[in-house]
Amino acid sequence: MDMDLNGIRSQLDQIDDQLIQLFTRRMRLVADVAAYKKQNGVPILDTGRERQIMNRVTLAAGEDMERYAKLLYQTLFNVSRAYQAERLQVPSALAEELERAARNVRPQMPRRALVACQGTEGAYSQKICDQMFEFADILYMNTFNDVFSAVEKGMCPYGVLPIENSTAGSVTQVYDLMEKHHFHIVKAARQRIEHRLLALPGAKIQEIREVVSHEQALRQCGAFLAAHPQIKATPMENTAVSAAWVAKSGRRDLAAIASRECEQLYGLESLSDAVSDISSNSTRFICIAKDLEVYAGANKISLMLSAAHRPGSLYRLLSHISVMDLNLTKLESRPIPGKDFEFRFFFDIEASILDPNVRALIGQLKNESDQFVFLGNYEEMR
Repeated sequence: MDMDLNGIRSQLDQIDDQLIQLFTRRMRLVADVAAYKKQNGVPILDTGRERQIMNRVTLAAGEDMERYAKLLYQTLFNVSRAYQAERLQVPSALAEELERAARNVRPQMPRRALVACQGTEGAYSQKICDQMFEFADILYMNTFNDVFSAVEKGMCPYGVLPIENSTAGSVTQVYDLMEKHHFHIVKAARQRIEHRLLALPGAKIQEIREVVSHEQALRQCGAFLAAHPQIKATPMENTAVSAAWVAKSGRRDLAAIASRECEQLYGLESLSDAVSDISSNSTRFICIAKDLEVYAGANKISLMLSAAHRPGSLYRLLSHISVMDLNLTKLESRPIPGKDFEFRFFFDIEASILDPNVRALIGQLKNESDQFVFLGNYEEMR
């Protein structure tokens, strides 16, 4: 049996040797195609030509092999387009911006900065802000939209926002606002979230009839609320704002879900130190700036794009990332307002624009997307 297997493998080796020769020959012809397209201003993607080839080769493969032939040629088309894009490297404003940023990587984030955060003192955004900046002067805003606007209008050079939670998922408000504002991500960090049930001193948990907090915090404590159906959950704009509200209310039947820092800051007492559904609950925060800033150690890229509303368009975009052997750490979809069942996608990729091949990839993704925004290249603190 071993001899038979070795014989089969020997034949496969011979076929592989022939295949690689044909592949390299094909790619040299692809280079000629790229040169022609560059000279004549022809776009890389030619769906009609690809469809024609696909129909021909799947028919030749036979019914039992047509699915596998289709997969092979989809991959081959993606590789060919990537090779053409690398050779074309058509200049663009984005390409020039990325190359300029790669030449001027900054050594570290500033130690002192004016930073916009949503909420008030004791908010989780304030805690993460103090980790990112040694001396932060914080300007507290009422809403997430106000944070984006403060940065976009130049009121603050930086802003800190929550973007996703390990229990409740993405902060959809922030993702939706990303589509409306001009900004870049310059840093990210994860903060462990330890929610407590805070009330006025002397209050008992049996007295509580209403609990206030940010809607994300309420979702992160769903099991606790389900176990206490007599307690009404009321969303507020921020956990720290909720704690301050309880402190001013004078109500013994009112509690807030907030942090240990809020307990101390607003003179409240904890009725329960562990109301989160999961003990390892954590939230990811981003630090944003108006202009593109890249700092040493930046190893994650975030992109926002929309793909054509036709079969295979998202697959083609993902295949470019796969061909580069890059790790896609997040793919988030959000509906496009006014367009039924069409979505905008958010990508997080472990990569750096210092790599010219990565810059070429970004250019290719831009060329094949209906809409494309480079959100930033940054380091994520752990």
